[in-house]
Amino acid sequence: MVKLLLADDDARLSDLIKEYFDGEGYEVIHAWNGREALELMAVSSPDIIILDVMMPELDGFETLKQIRNKSAVPVIMLTAKGDDIDRILGLEMGADDYLSKPFNPRELLARIKAILRRASQEREDDPTANIELSGVLLRRKDRTVYLEGELVELTTSEYTLLECMLMAPGQVLTKQELSEKALGRKLTMYDRSLDMHISNLRKKIGNLDNGDPRIKTVRGVGYIFVSDEQDA
Repeated sequence: MVKLLLADDDARLSDLIKEYFDGEGYEVIHAWNGREALELMAVSSPDIIILDVMMPELDGFETLKQIRNKSAVPVIMLTAKGDDIDRILGLEMGADDYLSKPFNPRELLARIKAILRRASQEREDDPTANIELSGVLLRRKDRTVYLEGELVELTTSEYTLLECMLMAPGQVLTKQELSEKALGRKLTMYDRSLDMHISNLRKKIGNLDNGDPRIKTVRGVGYIFVSDEQDA
């Protein structure tokens, strides 16, 4: 049974989500604020966390920051409709996805399934097949990434994006391809989540020795992971 931690102080919405996900076979643990969410996370080890941005005592952003200091558990942020700043900030801080209120619980379920499906597929890949390129080592066995021998903390979405690009070095991957493969959904016109995940990933894996980024943008098309051989 998938364990879902929901942090939201909206009683009506929380009851709706809990009732819907109970019917889908999920175990839902509810927290009224960020502080309570962190306490429940420590004792319940959820498979995924749903965080509302606006909460008393400890808001969603500060809660996400503290979660990312200790865990790469998938996190979906709930934001106000049309609030681009909240969405961008959440993704910059390491959220795997976001959903604007109001929303249909079926859409939230689809987002959760997509994230958990990616993680499950990655675990089913050959656990001994490491990928190493341009100073980056991706170990599928324990889903860890190292840069020049140093451990790099990545979110679920960042890890999946990096894996997709490392499996196709030197090839241009379109934004649509990456969105479908790594985020589990088609890219929509105003969806900036892929760009934000790539931006975060770039910051974490840095540049090549010559100062060029390991992940380059192909304007109007997508992204390409640059290997040492190409750079040379």
